[in-house]
Amino acid sequence: MISGIYILAMVCVLGIAAGQIMFKYSALAMNEASTLFAIKPLIFFGATMALYGITSIGWVLILRHAELGKIYPVMALAFVFVPAASYFLFGERFSGGYFAGSALIAAGLVLIFSTSKSV
Repeated sequence: MISGIYILAMVCVLGIAAGQIMFKYSALAMNEASTLFAIKPLIFFGATMALYGITSIGWVLILRHAELGKIYPVMALAFVFVPAASYFLFGERFSGGYFAGSALIAAGLVLIFSTSKSV
């Protein structure tokens, strides 16, 4: 059974990944407005910073109950989620090496968590 710590860690990873996507939207809005200080880029940027703040609080709550070295590898999933989201949202394309690397990250996490004691 998956513990609540891992579920909260996944929520944090998804929050971090969503924040990266929101940073990209901030940049696109900034390009459109030619400044960060227009309303649309500021809204995206402010929302991103708020999401990062909430995610950071969640991470601190996780670390109250988990060892950093044992839970931190979950963050590697952001390296899979962010490019996958950018493919669907922004039409970015990736080489076969990206997919191979993502598979290695997933395999590494399976190896890490199948051989370690619970957090």
